[in-house]
Amino acid sequence: MGKGVALVFLVAGVSSRFGGRMKQFARVGPSGETLIEFSLNQALKSPFGKIIFVVGEKTEKPFKEKFGNNYKGVPVFYAKQTFDHSKRGKPWGTLDAMLSAKENIKESFVVCTGDDIYGEKTFKLLYDFLSKNKSNAAVVHRLGDVIPENGKVNRGIIFADAKGNIVEVKEFFGIEKSNLKESGLSENSLTNMLIFGFQPEILGLFEKILVDFKEANKDDQNAETAISNSVGALVERKNISLKKIETRDKWFGVTNPGDEEIVRAQIKKFYF
Repeated sequence: MGKGVALVFLVAGVSSRFGGRMKQFARVGPSGETLIEFSLNQALKSPFGKIIFVVGEKTEKPFKEKFGNNYKGVPVFYAKQTFDHSKRGKPWGTLDAMLSAKENIKESFVVCTGDDIYGEKTFKLLYDFLSKNKSNAAVVHRLGDVIPENGKVNRGIIFADAKGNIVEVKEFFGIEKSNLKESGLSENSLTNMLIFGFQPEILGLFEKILVDFKEANKDDQNAETAISNSVGALVERKNISLKKIETRDKWFGVTNPGDEEIVRAQIKKFYF
């Protein structure tokens, strides 16, 4: 059963905030590993059965050239996220990206982004959970560990009961370390950095959300639907069971120019 767990990396986007470059190929490892290689190497300490890259029109060719159909003995598949350029200025968001790979997903799977470092133990926790359970899970971090000292960020906050069942996922905007109390939060609040473990059956539920969202927002060129918000909707409707998995691994993300320098320093500090 364990060998059936797939690893889905969302790598479709090229961020304008990153100067139009591919963040996933920023070199952050001590031996010159790119960010995506470093994250993959951490994940594959657990025996995932296959890797699926959800690519876009600008990332498809570079990823296929770099990884081909096999990475370190693990089969690699590609799914392309597309959108109608005549009607929209950008893709439909992370839920649409993940569902672009639905034909490749027949087993339980971990989904995450390709411009983040999650930690070897984080992947193992999800792999082990999916190998033993028929439920879904969200990795949670302590909020104080994943917000900057200065500046504002948006985070999906996780609320769980005493048994570890997630009962609500709520998006908070403009979070600052200096005003957490005013926002009804604390440094010990729990947040998810877009890494989940799902059963394949959830894809049908997500597809219904996406179809409805696209219809409701068909005239909005910028509307995007996120995995975290969609998970929250399914939890609220009691359509799925979702367990929280707490990790002590450090999370590092690349969003803006210069972030790769921070990630490079943190990798040296925490992993070597």
